[in-house]
Amino acid sequence: MSRAQDRRHVLRALALAARVAPRAVAPNPRVGCVLVKNGRVIAEGAHARHGGPHAEAAALKRAGAAARGATAYVTLEPCASFPGKKTPPCSAALAAAGVRRVVFPALDANPKVSGRGAAFLRRAGVNATRAPEFAARAEALNRGYFSRLRRGRPWVLLKTALSLDGKAAAASGRSRWVTGAPARAAVHRLRAELDAIAVGTGTVLADDPALTAHGAGVNPLRVVFAGRRALPPSARVFDDAAPTVVYRIKKPGDLRGALKDLAAQGVGTLLLEGGPTLHAAFLHAGLVDEACVFLSPKLLSGADDPNAAPRLKSPRLTRVGEDWRVEGVL
Repeated sequence: MSRAQDRRHVLRALALAARVAPRAVAPNPRVGCVLVKNGRVIAEGAHARHGGPHAEAAALKRAGAAARGATAYVTLEPCASFPGKKTPPCSAALAAAGVRRVVFPALDANPKVSGRGAAFLRRAGVNATRAPEFAARAEALNRGYFSRLRRGRPWVLLKTALSLDGKAAAASGRSRWVTGAPARAAVHRLRAELDAIAVGTGTVLADDPALTAHGAGVNPLRVVFAGRRALPPSARVFDDAAPTVVYRIKKPGDLRGALKDLAAQGVGTLLLEGGPTLHAAFLHAGLVDEACVFLSPKLLSGADDPNAAPRLKSPRLTRVGEDWRVEGVL
């Protein structure tokens, strides 16, 4: 098989894995598999749901006896057997099916598996080949899985909504709504994709958010990083829409302990929604991995109500070096 063919089939396997909703298989990784024989794709598979067949098993079932002599392109090292494992090991299944070659970009982050799946295949006479040039893409598909197992904490995505003058709330403290309905819908979809969502006490007291996906998907685990202030039992974050965990943070170092505890519960991705005090604490501790900023054309300085704040009409956005220039008339 040529390198160009290998590249094409690995990319196809990555595309199959990317079609699976991130939380459909959590806390396990999304994986895609393509079986190729004589230059032709004979079967494909993906790990579609938690507890369901792994990608390799799904593809092998579709291929049947035709899998003998084929090459399997898998987005992650095929799993190996270990004590307590609930599903059959894919490395053994591939070898038993007579697959002659397996190409995968990344080793499994699970220390019980990492390197052992590839070693089993080689002992069974299967050519197990790494495609490291695709490792970054494969790991990005499962950033929470790799973060949880390698670093012992979730991947943290900081999300904020700001006005053009850099405000996250009006002068009155109100932040509903800085952005418009389409942006809020995008946030709801983001909530459905991540395992957990976190806010501080100030956000609970000021906005009483539900912290749900609002129908965009499965609601995330709700996390409140609280200080000394009391949280009202009637707050919507304590309703029965989704589970809620409260961490009493007495000092910045406690944040790492809380993240470690969340990882132990299987949380791989955490959406850090607010407010600014919590954002600052995470940034200062070096615990933010990614940021998503929604910029509204409003000017909130001096406004008591975000919905009545002046806004730019038909704003124009221009890139100036690493900065952005926003213009418009009021």
